[in-house]
Amino acid sequence: MQKPVPNNKEHTVSADAFLVSKTDTHGKVTYCNEPFIKIVGASEQEILGKPHSIIRHPDMPRIIFKLLWDHVKNKEEIFAYVKNLSFDGGCYWVYANVTASTDQAGNIIGYYSVRRKANPKALEIIKPLYAKLLELEKTGGMDASLAYITDLLTQKGVSYAELSNTLQRL
Repeated sequence: MQKPVPNNKEHTVSADAFLVSKTDTHGKVTYCNEPFIKIVGASEQEILGKPHSIIRHPDMPRIIFKLLWDHVKNKEEIFAYVKNLSFDGGCYWVYANVTASTDQAGNIIGYYSVRRKANPKALEIIKPLYAKLLELEKTGGMDASLAYITDLLTQKGVSYAELSNTLQRL
């Protein structure tokens, strides 16, 4: 399966859905639940063993994934807004909770993500922010987007996690 080509179709995550996936330490999908399979528009066989990045939408700023990975590699959970890609080229927005899975000795053995419908009011703020971050990455690299989001969060006196949690409750 090749990475889908994005189009303008937007899928809506059901308000009562929990989209769950697990990956190994290399980011390959080891588990996904039925609501996840349904919104991605694929079969379980088409998803299992594939890199989770197959559903990464090109509109997502890389800095958001850097923040995410910086947290989960330190065994810290993170909440983040993510625009994902369905296999039909459509997209869907989620509010994702991502954590590391550990063994009894505390070693990371994979990653676990539970996603919910993103608050539409939050997306009114997140979409232009992510567009700005993506623009900065195209012109100044990830350093430019990191500087921008760091400055924004400093001005607001919050972390990205605090910002995202506040926005989800709007």
